[in-house]
Amino acid sequence: MPLRPKVYGLPDNPRSSVTLVRKFLLIAVCVPLILAAGWYYFRQRTLPAYGPLYREYAYITNGKSNNVTVIDLRTYSAVRTLVVGSEPTGVAANPKKNEVYVVNSGSANVSVIDAEQNKVVATIGVGGRPYFIDVAPDGRRGYVANSGSNNVSVLDLVGRTVIATLRVGGGPGLARVSPDGSTVVVSNRDDNTVSIVDAGRLTVRSAIGVCLHPEDIAILPDSTKAFISCSGSGQVASVDLKTDKLLALLDVGKAPVSLALKPDGGELVAFNYDAGSISIIETTPNEVLGSYLVGSGPTRGVFALDNTRLYVSSFGSNNVAVYDMDLGKIVAYLAVGTHPDGLALSQNQSYLLVLDTGSSDVAIIQRRTPKKKFESSEYSLLTIIPVGMQPNQIAIKSFLLTRPAVDGR
Repeated sequence: MPLRPKVYGLPDNPRSSVTLVRKFLLIAVCVPLILAAGWYYFRQRTLPAYGPLYREYAYITNGKSNNVTVIDLRTYSAVRTLVVGSEPTGVAANPKKNEVYVVNSGSANVSVIDAEQNKVVATIGVGGRPYFIDVAPDGRRGYVANSGSNNVSVLDLVGRTVIATLRVGGGPGLARVSPDGSTVVVSNRDDNTVSIVDAGRLTVRSAIGVCLHPEDIAILPDSTKAFISCSGSGQVASVDLKTDKLLALLDVGKAPVSLALKPDGGELVAFNYDAGSISIIETTPNEVLGSYLVGSGPTRGVFALDNTRLYVSSFGSNNVAVYDMDLGKIVAYLAVGTHPDGLALSQNQSYLLVLDTGSSDVAIIQRRTPKKKFESSEYSLLTIIPVGMQPNQIAIKSFLLTRPAVDGR
């Protein structure tokens, strides 16, 4: 009997060979099914199953293109470019209505975007050189500080009109409304004061001298205290909103340009642009806990809702530092585009959007559950989306449609 050719890995027993072939055939059929099921599960885990009425968009103001890029955060793609006014800067979403508001610094007005249709539906004129808008918690009013006319425009967002113009200090940059809606704090950069506005009576109830060149404002969740960053003196001012008194001047790093408050209100972070550092402040006793180097030119930061992670954009380092609040140290550096500035987290907290002002794009970073705690591989660059020239600010709006979808979106 001729010798049967030896096939590597197969036994000499013919009956065993048939059994093994059957096993191979079974594997050949099952493996693709298993892989397909695994891929389906992966997609379901990383890309949630959105309902047919759910929408989530990011709105990016492009200062030198005079438009707004709309990114669909269900598909992570740009779906609209909306023409607005001249030199759009600040943008904010209404917490109660499906609307978004864009401040146009060059044309001194506010564009109203219907988020369901993603189209500009109204324009409201305000004062000279506005930069930001803040929306009251009930969604009925908006506050715009006009740096060129030294006043604040109070907007009726239901009637889309200006209902009051309040005279404040010199060069107001920002008007921030308290979480309870009762008070508005205005930083007046040119005369080193803050104006305190009674939102119910629409009157300026006091002006408080703080520190040199006040800019950003953070207000505690219980609306009792405001913190103001002063870029000219390297300080953060603490103001009692019940007595309208200056409580403390806290020394931080050089040129604190912005602030970020932990969602629980227990700690505040100042971003010291010229020092390349962040300073962490304990809000109840008004104490600086420490300062930490993060990179060249830190400009902005955003906290995760669980209070654990702080994301810091470093304008000069072209990256985002991930600072762990529990560990008290940086756990990752995320490379992005050129001159990152504005930041935002998606509604589910799994995606970080970074505005790259130098390269005119948005980097989207995905956070996955790591195999090992605190390993940097938990973050990966999902995509980079081109936008207009000089993206300035970003706002995210998630909602359910109240009318039929437009253009299938």
